[in-house]
Amino acid sequence: MRKQIITPLAIIVTVLVLGLAGCSGSSDSSSKDTSASTKSSPDLPDFYAVPNLLPIGGPGTIIKSEPVEVAGLRGSLSRVMYVSTTVKGDKIAVTGMIAVPNGDAPASGWPVVSWAHGTTGLADSCAPSLKPEEFTELANGLLNSGYLVVATDYEGLGTPGLHPYISGHSEAYGTLDIVKAAQVFPGANASKRYAVWGHSQGGHAAMFAGNDAEAYAPDLELVGVVAGAPPSQLLLINAALQASPFKHYIAMAAGGLNASYGDTEAPLNQVLTKEGLDFVSNLSTKCSTDLGKIAANLDFSKLQLADPATVPAWSELLRSNDPANFVQPFESPLLIIHGGNDEQIPVVSSAVLFEQLCKIGQVEQRWVFEGQSHAGVIVPSAPSMLQWIGDRFANKPMPDPISPPGAVVQSCGKS
Repeated sequence: MRKQIITPLAIIVTVLVLGLAGCSGSSDSSSKDTSASTKSSPDLPDFYAVPNLLPIGGPGTIIKSEPVEVAGLRGSLSRVMYVSTTVKGDKIAVTGMIAVPNGDAPASGWPVVSWAHGTTGLADSCAPSLKPEEFTELANGLLNSGYLVVATDYEGLGTPGLHPYISGHSEAYGTLDIVKAAQVFPGANASKRYAVWGHSQGGHAAMFAGNDAEAYAPDLELVGVVAGAPPSQLLLINAALQASPFKHYIAMAAGGLNASYGDTEAPLNQVLTKEGLDFVSNLSTKCSTDLGKIAANLDFSKLQLADPATVPAWSELLRSNDPANFVQPFESPLLIIHGGNDEQIPVVSSAVLFEQLCKIGQVEQRWVFEGQSHAGVIVPSAPSMLQWIGDRFANKPMPDPISPPGAVVQSCGKS
């Protein structure tokens, strides 16, 4: 019988600093009108210009691609622009990367890992595909293991509009649609079987990808979800961040949800003062690190009219974008990874999340690496994580018997 973890609200508010940060020649495969296009920023490369007329075809349709040479990458890399969907159901263009391993694909195609990135910001210049060399170390570990790696930028990073930061379904659609794009990408030889991995904001995206996969991508087979330090307990975010080094995430979450849901469902004037609205204006030009510098000497209590958790419209948005409020388990197994000394997303938040999901029947495991920080947990967990992902592709049962060095392991449910 499972022992329930009971964490008083006061303890969570005291320690929960929900830092949502991360580790803080074009080829054409579709018919499109390239004579008229829109580039959201003149400073972006021409590749990021979005055709005003998107191609006929559903999510995952490739709009354009270009090969990218990256020193040391153990595979071939391409930037891609593909069709995706907003939370309102509108058709949009999203960018990302596809990395194909060297060598010959197995008969069933390369198994796919969709990487959901951590926080970079909400502005176009914060798109990870603009700096593919920073993708190399992450990608090589997966490529060496025989995985085709796809990596979405998410909606609004590199393409028109603000990125809908911490909007769970928006993150999920970008993460799932690039797996669809890989199915038709020339030379990718992608399998329909895939796993999702993300850390921090990417952990949040991975959780929602798992939740949405069956309905949104029924022709693909999700074998497992790995969520590193996933943000949850979002109703506590404002109280937790007010006096923290990560207080600018309050404005980022407000601006991101407003970008996703609009002024009617996410009215900024109900939660922000004029000074707060002025700060939000920085989101379209500054990435996360610079936003933190701007926010460092600001009193955020003067930027707010109210705690969003106390405003009905915002309270509903925070609840609906919190993986703690999933009402049914998703079919694929879940692995939550957390550093015991995480300075951005304290370990208590995933302890509570694990119990909340266990109660609804989610098959899951949780690894806590004692003494590890937010970003510091990634390297020591990687070998065991790759083994866990491999076990999911091999259809091995859960709970997985892996015992990572230095980690405390929890399990819930069987498969």
